[in-house]
Amino acid sequence: MDRRNFLRGSAAATLGAAAVSRAALAGVPELATQSSAVTQPPLVPTDGRPYRPVVTLNGWTLPWRMKDGVKEFHLVAEPVVREIAPGMKANLWGYNGQSPGPTIECVEGDRVRIFVTNRLPEHTTIHWHGILLPNGMDGVGGLTQPQIGVGKTFVYEFEMRKSGTFMYHPHADEMTQMAMGMMGAIVVHPRDPALHVVDRDYVFLINAYDIDPGSYTPRVNTMTDFNLWTWNSRAFPGIDSLVCGTGETLRIRMGNLTMTNHPIHIHGTEMFVTGTDGGWVRESARWPEVTVDMPVGAMRAVECTFVDPGDWSFHCHKSHHTMGPMGHKVPTMIGVDHSGLVKRIRKLVPDYMVMGDSGMAEMGEMQMPLPENTLPMMTGDGPFGPIEMGGMFTIVKVREGLAPGDFRDPGWYEHPAGTVAREWTGEAVSETRQPGPAADAATLQVRKPGGGHSDH
Repeated sequence: MDRRNFLRGSAAATLGAAAVSRAALAGVPELATQSSAVTQPPLVPTDGRPYRPVVTLNGWTLPWRMKDGVKEFHLVAEPVVREIAPGMKANLWGYNGQSPGPTIECVEGDRVRIFVTNRLPEHTTIHWHGILLPNGMDGVGGLTQPQIGVGKTFVYEFEMRKSGTFMYHPHADEMTQMAMGMMGAIVVHPRDPALHVVDRDYVFLINAYDIDPGSYTPRVNTMTDFNLWTWNSRAFPGIDSLVCGTGETLRIRMGNLTMTNHPIHIHGTEMFVTGTDGGWVRESARWPEVTVDMPVGAMRAVECTFVDPGDWSFHCHKSHHTMGPMGHKVPTMIGVDHSGLVKRIRKLVPDYMVMGDSGMAEMGEMQMPLPENTLPMMTGDGPFGPIEMGGMFTIVKVREGLAPGDFRDPGWYEHPAGTVAREWTGEAVSETRQPGPAADAATLQVRKPGGGHSDH
């Protein structure tokens, strides 16, 4: 189903519902929507308690209004069309025009009132994952509340008792609604703005879809065999870069609502887990990692500091999670000699190409015909050629002298002379490292290929 028919069918399903809820909507905050998949600037608070806002990767923060000391938000559950990456869009369900929905930001001690309007073709609820609140506000349909019917608006009201990183998602027909992209992040800042201060603060959710090549709508009955691995419903090269200055403290908040764990790996520095959806981790309990495992249904906040500038990779370390859509029944052809067969096949199919007999790296360079609305298995161009990645992969662009609050993409890193790995051609190697205490201060021996030594 294409975008036009998807939205037309959804509108028909909720046409009567919109009329029913019009009177109820008169007293709720104005509806804010966002359709762009580009990372939006942080939303600086203009009223209420002060805080340093987060940046939602390929997303945005939901505006609010203050009414009688209560911070009011308006979420609308509805069908949306999300660009996964240039060249592919998906029919999803989300909130306020996007999947995932907008990030909700507030402060510890805030009393919030969240209106939820249902424009889906079926009932829904919202569960506030990790938030401490009265039982009747927990959002489990049939258990703690009636379902939010089609066209109805419900209101949730509670106090944010603790700061941290949390999520929201349905607890109604979860197999369908979460598989269609219904989720969003919640960031509760400390009451004391001097606590847990960092220079840059990012947040995103990890999600996955099963969308057949050439189609637009996820298969909601899939249990394990997903083919699109995304951050905030975006796949590389559609995932924006994270921008950071050298020496700055960078916090990355992540939530996992897929069906598997994800070992999230960073290059160029080490990370410390400083928070979970259970709260902040005391300083004495933190430890350094370069790969942090993200369990299913969990949040993690990690912090790091980059000393060296550059374009540093940041990705899931499950290799097939950094690939585009793949087939589970594609045979491995490595080492198979096609030479005699190719000539015979080309008599029938002139454009036939041999693929996979010496590995799949060629997929990153070849511009092969693809079904409509499908991403390549490998894609992305870098300053030295194809990056050969997809899925859960992006870049932390670290630069010296970056102005605070400047989140613009700085372009590719310009490496100083002599600092890029190069092909060995037999020339002398300059040893630029300082000798260690046990080394002779005069020379270091560098072995040359084929025997011999050279003094440097």
